[in-house]
Amino acid sequence: MKELTDLPNIGKVLAEKLATVGIINEPNLADAGSENAIIRLSTLDNSGVCINMLYALEGAIQGIRWHDLSKEKKDNLRDFYNSTIRK
Repeated sequence: MKELTDLPNIGKVLAEKLATVGIINEPNLADAGSENAIIRLSTLDNSGVCINMLYALEGAIQGIRWHDLSKEKKDNLRDFYNSTIRK
């Protein structure tokens, strides 16, 4: 089982934020999914959530740098972010 900081795109600060919402390892993140994880993070004071954080979470789940997500996946995530988080 990988620690969050062993995943691409997840540094110490993001891992700490994820831990505060109950996501402490790779299986937790995979089970939550990037969209649910960003919703949970958005409830934190000064969470700093942004579209790039959502991309980072999805990339971590897929095991790739977020820059390498497909255009279609980025478009779907952006639509979700704009309709759910960025109201």
